[in-house]
Amino acid sequence: MSALLPAPQRRTRGLAALLGVPFLAGLGVLTLTPSRVEESMPNLLDLVLTTAHRAGWNWLDFTRLEIIANVLVFVPVGVFAFLLVPRRIWPVAVVLGPAISVAIEIAQRVALPHRAATVSDVVANSGGALIGVFLAIACTLLFAPTTNRPTRRLETS
Repeated sequence: MSALLPAPQRRTRGLAALLGVPFLAGLGVLTLTPSRVEESMPNLLDLVLTTAHRAGWNWLDFTRLEIIANVLVFVPVGVFAFLLVPRRIWPVAVVLGPAISVAIEIAQRVALPHRAATVSDVVANSGGALIGVFLAIACTLLFAPTTNRPTRRLETS
């Protein structure tokens, strides 16, 4: 099947797989381990919020920072989904991010009861994944090489 793809598309898929597998493993560690980010890295969160407030972003609090982080961490999920799903079924890429997010939240609810499994996380994660898919579509449309297919003309006799 991959031999049927043009060489640039094979390279792109290979690179996406090479980067996507470790990214998804990291996402699993981030979301499916017992400790929450705010517990394991409280100094980092304090540093981000303090820096934001010094820059005049006083509207940014922990809740908003968490939502922004949830969106941003799922943007690559959408990009990888678009790059790895075959083009003829690319709409499946739109569903993969939300499906992964729902699976994570269900796993947190069932296996990690001290973690907060919320609908707002699913919404933020899904939004990030959709942004990633549409970003990948836009980049494909803007930067992917076009193939010059010969046009067929009808011969008149």
